[in-house]
Order: sequence, then C-alpha cells, then structure tokens
Amino acid sequence: MPTIQFKLNGATASVDVDPDQTLLNVLRGRFGITSPHFGCGAGECGACCLMVGDRAMASCDMPMWSVADKDVVTLEGLGTAEQPHPLQRAFITEQAMQCGYCVSGILISAAALLARNPSPTEAEVKAALDRNLCRCGSHNRMVRAVLRAASEMAT
Repeated sequence: MPTIQFKLNGATASVDVDPDQTLLNVLRGRFGITSPHFGCGAGECGACCLMVGDRAMASCDMPMWSVADKDVVTLEGLGTAEQPHPLQRAFITEQAMQCGYCVSGILISAAALLARNPSPTEAEVKAALDRNLCRCGSHNRMVRAVLRAASEMAT
C-alpha cells in the first residue's frame, strides 16, 4: 500500500492506504474524525463536506490520492469547545441546528465561503449552502448564523 501524506486540521498526516479508498472512510476509520457523516455516498447531500484548500468538498466519493499533499480541514479543525469558531458561536446563538447530522457539512461549506468572501450577501450564503441538505427545516436560521458570523469576523 502506498503512503499518502496530507495536512489534516493543520497537522501533517500520513497513512498507508489504497489510494482509491474514500477520504471519508479513512478519516472516520483510521483517524477517528467523526464530524463528516455518510449521507448519500454520491457527493450530493453535503453531510460529508470538508475543506480541501479553501473549497468545501464531498469526502464520500473523494479518493485518497486526490488529497495527497493538500490541506484538509474538518469541523474538528475549525474551533474547539474552549475557543469555538465564529460560525460555531453564531450557529449556537441563532439555534441553527436540529438533529445535527448535516451541520458539520454546512459549517464547513459556510467556512469555505467566508474564507473566499468575508462579506457575503444573503443570496451568496444561500447559494453556498444550496448543496447541503437539511431535513429539519433550519435553513433560515443557518443563513442568519452565517451572516452573523461574517459580521462578527469583520469587526
């Protein structure tokens, strides 16, 4: 098995793995990273989203070879319980989550948006979150939370 190296939440990671195995399976099985969830298995629902560089990407259909020498950030890399990311604080303040299954992917999609566009419009936030499915109906609160975090980060 080849060794694949990449950065995971800011730290160098190395794993001997079949290069065609999915990033989601490796993160959950080998690294104990549980925030990205398996949803559809086809990269369509957003439950498994994480950041590769500054882009939110589905990890359920992403082969390991595609992240070699790249920066990968999961929800565990955004903030901590002691120092949550502004998005995490805003989601708590706006009560922008219900069951939580989709929230990791949504937070990652929002973080990727804010990394590229620190002052998004409501329409831009909605477009960035469009690929993330939430069956609990929290979308309006999630959009408010992203806008709140953007405002907080700007000050």
